[in-house]
Amino acid sequence: MNMHAPALRRRLSDIVEEYDAKRAGIPEALAAYGRVVAELSAAASIGTVYGGPLLRDSSGPAPWAMEAALLKSAWRHVYEGLAVAEIASAADKRRFEQMLEKPPAFTLVEIRERFGDYLLNPRHHILRGLAEVFCGLDPAYRSHSKVKVGVAGLPKRVILQSVGDYGAWGTDRLRDVLNALAYQRLPLVTWPELRALLDDGEACLAGKEIRPGYGEPFRTVARGVRLRRFANGNGHLFFEEPTLRDINRALAEWYGEVLPDVEEEEASGRPRAVTAVARDLQYYPTPAPLARRIVEGLGRIGGERVLEPSCGCGRLLDALRAAGADPFGIEVDPARAAQCREKGHVVQCANFLETAPTGDYDRVVMNPPFYGTHYARHVEHALRYLHPNGVLTAILPATARYDHGLLSGSWEDLPVGAFSESGTNVNTCVLTLRRPAELG
Repeated sequence: MNMHAPALRRRLSDIVEEYDAKRAGIPEALAAYGRVVAELSAAASIGTVYGGPLLRDSSGPAPWAMEAALLKSAWRHVYEGLAVAEIASAADKRRFEQMLEKPPAFTLVEIRERFGDYLLNPRHHILRGLAEVFCGLDPAYRSHSKVKVGVAGLPKRVILQSVGDYGAWGTDRLRDVLNALAYQRLPLVTWPELRALLDDGEACLAGKEIRPGYGEPFRTVARGVRLRRFANGNGHLFFEEPTLRDINRALAEWYGEVLPDVEEEEASGRPRAVTAVARDLQYYPTPAPLARRIVEGLGRIGGERVLEPSCGCGRLLDALRAAGADPFGIEVDPARAAQCREKGHVVQCANFLETAPTGDYDRVVMNPPFYGTHYARHVEHALRYLHPNGVLTAILPATARYDHGLLSGSWEDLPVGAFSESGTNVNTCVLTLRRPAELG
């Protein structure tokens, strides 16, 4: 049985049509409410003598309040009907709840934009949610060099801080971990089941009959996990061997058996011959939404001279130009360089590491190769293109931040799966630093 199949039994176009009709009918519904109030008042009066208000607000709700309630109802109806909660990651579910505070227009275009990919690629989102929740537990799980996430596998337990009652930080993370196991076709955890696990650490090991102090008895789901709580508020969540094996297989599927940020001899345990130049030319184009996000984070850059080394098809160049900067690209592949030029960008066709730094750029914005530690050579070379007060922003694999220690500056983790559309699920981050004074 596919537990992630949508439960919605109506066409989306019919739901949108119903929403539009009810929105248009709000004035008449309020008028009908007014007529009923008048009839109730007459029913409680003798002659024409008014006996007092029967309702706290006899005028009824404001039209805007009814429209807001209708809009939220429509979005939640589709969200629940398409079973998005069974597929979406914990972070995506929180973003949906935030979206409901000020939901967009309820149209087919907006529905497809927000929910379409969950239906087209459910496995992708389920696995991303699993990877995301482990990365959120400890930054070490973002690493593929030391922890070997997706290669050697996770340890049989995870440590959660502040595991307490409803709403505690660690309890929310515990719920997220259990819900991330939805890839096993398990139902989402309920609060009574979570409460049972907090009270009895083996309640979800193989399924257990629970007779709560109030409410109906129920049986927990067999999730293959045990919880041990400590007086300091920490909780250790242990995975049984079958569950751990399934989790590691799922993470290996998400990240890939050979990760682009791990040296092959590290991943396999034995040296292999590699071609350094081929690794230096490794190409994972920056997704356009991410390129816009990176550039928006730079602040006001209008008129600044900005270099993008190894610019590929020009996604960052596009975003830089849209922000008013004066970008220049360097790209070794003639076809990609030509693609950038067709969009009006100025691009030098060359291997970036073989170019001569000019030392006169305001900024460098770059996405160097992810493989091993090759990114460090690219960053160090790019710094020499900056003038003394210049700033470099680089998209790097998470291993650059958590394992290697080759670069220092200001770091920001990017969302899990930020490069999925480019063919890799390696975890990534952004490094920002100024040109060091010792470069002269």
